[in-house]
Parts: sequence; structure tokens; C-alpha cells
Amino acid sequence: MPLLEVNNIETYYDDVIEAIRGISIRVMEDQIVTVLGPNGAGKTTLLHTISRILDDDQPEKGTMEFMGKRIEREDPEKIVALGLSHVPEGRQLFPKLTVQENLRMGTYIRRRDHDLESDYGRVFEHFPVLKNKKGQRAETLSGGEQQMVAIGRALMSRPRLLLMDEPSLGLSPLIVDQIFQIIKRINEEGTAILLVEQNAHRAFTVAEFGYILENGRIVLSDTTEWMMEQEDVKEFYLGITKDVSVKGYKRYKRKKRWR
Repeated sequence: MPLLEVNNIETYYDDVIEAIRGISIRVMEDQIVTVLGPNGAGKTTLLHTISRILDDDQPEKGTMEFMGKRIEREDPEKIVALGLSHVPEGRQLFPKLTVQENLRMGTYIRRRDHDLESDYGRVFEHFPVLKNKKGQRAETLSGGEQQMVAIGRALMSRPRLLLMDEPSLGLSPLIVDQIFQIIKRINEEGTAILLVEQNAHRAFTVAEFGYILENGRIVLSDTTEWMMEQEDVKEFYLGITKDVSVKGYKRYKRKKRWR
């Protein structure tokens, strides 16, 4: 049984603008699944819909199940309590709070502080630089360090599934290397990950399965191994091409594997 199963969901903004259209995805236990696509394709909206941080009536259509429980009308805090945590685009930290205080915010759904120190220890093991800065305000950290805090905060809730939105955004290549090593390690420890990422090269190094979104729809889904072998995917998402043309793009849109 899938850990997360999303079936034919539709999400609207202001009850008028259809942001995602009939999307169905699944994430299995211990799996990394990536969602790729151009800006405005609906990737962030998809994650916001799954974690239920949009309007109460979204998704407008379709169903979502996490660990066998329907969640399309569930409160966001109850979804977190079930074991689904969201690392948002742009980190969304509390800038005036310290590193440790921001991490502590990830435990708000827990009824007691049992094993809290071991959870801090896990985060600091993944991100040693944060241990020496745990009393420092988040606003004073570098972009890479802030991303580490955002991931650490999500880990403090002990998730079964992490939704990660553009973890490499705005970071140097060296820091991106570190972040993706951590993503792989977190997964190896038993946490499934649904990864939205514009850097397809990076996403393909860690994910087993992928979906490509365009204009709010899934236009391709397959293993990342298969995707990396397709010339059109390499052209338009990996930048490996000698001649990218409008004609070639139209050919890509007609691929039989589009679903």
C-alpha cells in the first residue's frame, strides 16, 4: 500500500483559477519521488494542497490518503501528527528566534518532551554546523544554514514523509552538495521524501521515480532511470542537447509515454 496516494485532485485559487488539474501521484515507503517542471507548473501548489495549508476547501476535487487515512479535509496540524512534514520553499523560519527555538517549533504537535534531546542530537548529527549556532538568531545565518534549520525543524516532528520544496534554491553548489547528501541519508534512515526541485540533475541523483508537471497537469511519469535515458527529457530538463527547436518540443509533447 502506498504511504501517500493522491487521486485526481484539482485545486483552485479564488475559486476561479485552476492551479492543478486532475493530478494523481503516489509515494511508497522509504522512497524518494521527485516532481519536476517549469516555473508556474503547479509544483508548490501540489505540496501546499497535500499538506492542507491552502484554503479549507482545497483540493476542490479528488482524494488524498496518507498511511491509509483520508486527509483531503483534515486539519494541517493533524496531518503533521500523522507523520507528514513540509519543508517550504524559502525556508519560512522565525527570524528573531534562535536556531534551537526554531527547531523546537517542529515539536509543537507532540504532547510531551520525551526524547527531545535525542531529536536535537539527530538534527545536529546531520547538520553539525548548527550545534555551535543553536543560540544564534535565524536571521543571522547564511542561506545554506537556514535551509538546514528548515529541514531540521521538519525532522523534529519525526515524519514518515517529508515534502521538500526547492531545497537547493539560491544556494551555492557546495552547499547544494551537502543538502542532497543529507536528503539521501534521511531517506536511508527510513523517511520517504516527495521532492519538488528545479535542478533536475540533482533530483535524479537521489529519486527513484519522477513526475513532470506542465500547466497544472502531469505530462510524464516514470522511473528516473528511464527518464534520464530519454533524449527529449535530457534536452528540456537536463540541458543535454545540440539542437533544441520548437519542432523538437512539439515532438516531445507527443511522446507515447505521456500519461
